[in-house]
Amino acid sequence: MHQSLRFSLTCLGVFLGFLLNSRSLSAQAVYDQPERDFDDPGTASQPRFLVPAGSEETSRVSQNTLPLRRLTLFSSGLGFFEHQGQITGSAVITLPFKAVEVNDVLKSLVIGDPASSPTVVYPSEQTLSRTLKSLSIDLSQYSGIAEILDSLKGTEIQVHTPVSIQGRIIGVEYRTSEAVPARGREEEPYLSLYTGQGIRVISLKEVSSFVFQDPKINTDLNRALDLIMNSRNVDTRNLQIQLPGEGSREVSLSYVIPTPVWKVSYRLDLSQDMATLQGWAIVDNDSDTDWNNLNLALVSGRPVSFIQNLYPPYHLTRPVLPLAIPGIAQAQTYDSGWEGAPRARYAEEEARAAASTPLASPQPLRKERVPIPNADAAPESNRALTGSALEIPEGQIRGEQFEFTLPKPVSLARQQSTMLPLVDASVEAVKTLVFSGVKALQGGPVHPSLSAELTNTAGIPLPPGPITVYDGSTYGGDGLFEFFPEQEKRLISYGDELAVTGYVSQRYSRKISTVTVQQGIMRINRKLIYETQYTWKNASNTAKRLILEHPITRDTILTEPVSFDTRTDTLYRFVQTLPAAEEFSSTVTEEQALVEQITLTQLSLPSFISYTRNEAIPEQVRSALQQGIELKQAVDAAQQVLVNLNAQRERLIAEQDRIRRNLEAAGNQTQQGQEYLKRLLAQDEAIDHLYSRLEEAEKTAQDAQAAYDTYIGSLNL
Repeated sequence: MHQSLRFSLTCLGVFLGFLLNSRSLSAQAVYDQPERDFDDPGTASQPRFLVPAGSEETSRVSQNTLPLRRLTLFSSGLGFFEHQGQITGSAVITLPFKAVEVNDVLKSLVIGDPASSPTVVYPSEQTLSRTLKSLSIDLSQYSGIAEILDSLKGTEIQVHTPVSIQGRIIGVEYRTSEAVPARGREEEPYLSLYTGQGIRVISLKEVSSFVFQDPKINTDLNRALDLIMNSRNVDTRNLQIQLPGEGSREVSLSYVIPTPVWKVSYRLDLSQDMATLQGWAIVDNDSDTDWNNLNLALVSGRPVSFIQNLYPPYHLTRPVLPLAIPGIAQAQTYDSGWEGAPRARYAEEEARAAASTPLASPQPLRKERVPIPNADAAPESNRALTGSALEIPEGQIRGEQFEFTLPKPVSLARQQSTMLPLVDASVEAVKTLVFSGVKALQGGPVHPSLSAELTNTAGIPLPPGPITVYDGSTYGGDGLFEFFPEQEKRLISYGDELAVTGYVSQRYSRKISTVTVQQGIMRINRKLIYETQYTWKNASNTAKRLILEHPITRDTILTEPVSFDTRTDTLYRFVQTLPAAEEFSSTVTEEQALVEQITLTQLSLPSFISYTRNEAIPEQVRSALQQGIELKQAVDAAQQVLVNLNAQRERLIAEQDRIRRNLEAAGNQTQQGQEYLKRLLAQDEAIDHLYSRLEEAEKTAQDAQAAYDTYIGSLNL
């Protein structure tokens, strides 16, 4: 079998060499085989364009490229690539992309050609296997020349042994050869041909070359070999953009693909009253393409971006419906309808909805800045950021995002990164300490943070990033800020102030603020008071400016201090001044309103009495409740009399029932029976008398309840 394999590979080489020299293959247009005009489609630095074979412009244009002129990198991890160049006549531009980029390209590709109607052609995800199987010569599972020829039964072929023999393939059979020393017997392939002189059987070892007479088979073979060759780089997909047209013209291509996120790092010098802020953009070129003199723009924003699988083919499953064969008509009924009114009503509702205006959005809280100069500003010679003449990008708003455009073209080799100046400006800065109430409430002493209160006076919004702080011409620490709009104020912290220590204590209390009684309902308005006391010890010999960040308690209002300096959604900020070498305390008080609603007619007597003894309730309300207690006691007394009489009646009825059973057992003619009869009559008289007392007690209880309800309902305090 090893000999057979070597023989097959030898025949394949002869076979391919013959086909490549065949005149029938040389007339194919470039459109059918564009990839063969490239050295390496996986690493091509620029899109390349071709014209159809035979054109006068082929030799000149095919050496040009469509250069990358502009690149816009987004902080969301996308890149907007713009190619532009000159073409003449019809052209085919090939764009190589990584497989993971194709979905984004299909979603975002824009073609600008004023003189043609472009077409984009690209291989689908299963192109190689499906296309190879669809060709008239199948190389998808190639195992040897003998198998290929055997699969093409009936095909006309010309074989050179070196005698030329022309005929149609009947098939390939294997015959056992004579034993060869050290190898034993082997099977050799023989080709059977139907010729004009009859059937010829030829050993494939004797074949020097052969060619198919059907041009379609030759074309398909050429195409299959191209597909197999281009499949070596499995991570690259080529998009062909066909631009038919005439004359010389400028064309452009643009698309969006994933790129590394561009990053920002800042340096802040606090040595002067007006701090200096420098920002650098970090850009990575992780592609296999060199960036040569392209216009680079950096965009800061957060656009919506997603991936949709546009590249792989999708097939939908359709339902199978029964044949439309006429049958028996079914009986049916119809509801009555109306005209005009419903549509008119809907039109009026739509008109009202269109005329309605949305509520105005709340205005943001305006924050007033109190500038405090740095007490320990260093002289100009001690500044950390000096002697720099940076060329800063021009900034402008692009839609809802902000774009930094580099002043000069940028060149960056593949797989390299660079730092580019982004901002160099003076900003307003105030040194301060920031004390976190959130950390302090977790327990233990807390040191405030060394911080700077910055106002963005750089003239542009600043992207988020880390910031290295220099103070007194030396390193001070590292900080971080989020997206920084223009003219907004932000705090950055870069260390701890060990000379200042803070403590916190809390207590809670309840207080009745108002009590009202209306229509039998008593409403008690209470206040839940949260008092948080902060104490700081300043061990240094200089006064310190401190910003206290106090966490806002949910559903409360601030009562002390009566106002705050600034606030966020979760924090109040208060500016304090800590005296030198002293302790200093500050109290923050918040109040939460609670409402207790009580239905007086449903109160028990002990609850009533407890409210009249609560000195937090106003005297007027307690006096009114005291009178209500007297009426409530009368109601309870009348109800108790009624309960006692009903219990007495139940006992008499039970006794009557017992006497009747005894009377039935003894008989009414016996002496004992006569005694039972007398006692039964006496019980009847007692029950009759009790019924009259029950009627009086029920009336008394009803009158007492009515008097109580009337009094409670008439209260308006």
